[in-house]
Amino acid sequence: MSQPRRIMPLPLGGEHGLPYSRGLMARALMAVGVSPDRAYALARAAGDDLAARGSDVLDLERLGALAAEILGEEEGGAAMRRLRRYHDLRELDLPIVILVGGATGTGKSTVATEIAYRLGITRVTSTDFVRQTMRAFFSHEFMPAIHHSSFEAGDAFPDADDPLVTGFLEQSRDVLVGVEASIERALQEGWSMVLEGVHLVPGMLPGPRPDALVVPCLLSIEDETAHAQHFLARDAGSQRPTEKYLDRFAEIRRLQDFLVARAEREGVPVIENESADGATAGLAELVLSAADRMRERV
Repeated sequence: MSQPRRIMPLPLGGEHGLPYSRGLMARALMAVGVSPDRAYALARAAGDDLAARGSDVLDLERLGALAAEILGEEEGGAAMRRLRRYHDLRELDLPIVILVGGATGTGKSTVATEIAYRLGITRVTSTDFVRQTMRAFFSHEFMPAIHHSSFEAGDAFPDADDPLVTGFLEQSRDVLVGVEASIERALQEGWSMVLEGVHLVPGMLPGPRPDALVVPCLLSIEDETAHAQHFLARDAGSQRPTEKYLDRFAEIRRLQDFLVARAEREGVPVIENESADGATAGLAELVLSAADRMRERV
C-alpha cells in the first residue's frame, strides 16, 4: 500500500520532518491564495487535528479533508491543488531565482517582498542597491550612466539619437554585471533569491540553467493615473521627493513602453499590477508553471 504524501508547513525550504507550526502553515496557505483569516482558521484546525492524533506531520489527504470542511469544497479543493504544486516545487530541490523587472513606480519592491515571504525566500535585493554600490567604486567620468536615475540616464548621453533609451541601456549593461555576479554567488551557495529592478531588461537577463529555477517577469501599470499615484503612496513619509518622479513622469512612461515591448518580443511574461495581491498571485503562478515544466523535462 502506497504511503500518503506528506506536506511540511512551508512549501519551500527546511528539512523533512519539521514540526507543525500554526504560523508557517498559515503562511503556506496564504501563499496559495487563501485569505489570511481563513488560512489561520484552517491552520488552527490542522493543529487541533494533529494534537488529537498525537502527530506533528499532516498528510495531504487529511489536510484536504480539513480544507473542504473549513473553506468549502470548491475553495478547499483549489487550495489543495495549488498546495500540492508548491510541495512538488519544493521537491525539485533547486534554488529559485525570481527576477522582477519594470519601470520606476510599478510596485516591484512590494511584489518582490511579498513573493519572497510567501515562498519562504529570505534573500531579496534590488538592482538599485547594486548600482549604488557600483557608484562607490566607479567615478562619473569612468562610468557616467550609473550616476543617474534610470529615467535620467539620458542626461549622460545628450548627443545620442535617443538619449533616454541609450543612457538607460548603458546603465543597465553596467548594473547587470553586478547582478549576474550576485546570482552566481547565490547559486554557488545554493540560495534562493528575489531580484527586482528596472535594470532587469528583457533580452539582457540570465537565461535558463540546469542548476536553478530562473523565473523572469515584468510588472507594468497601464493606467497613467494609477501609475502616478504609486509615487504618492510609496513616498509618503519618506525622504524621497515625489516631484523628482512626477517631473520626469513622461520619461518613466516611455521606459515602461520600451520595456513592455522588449518583454513581448523576448517572451518574458508581463504582469499588469492592478493590485499587489493580484500581481503576487500572478507571479506565484509563473513560478509554479516554471517548476511544472522543469519537472517534466527532468
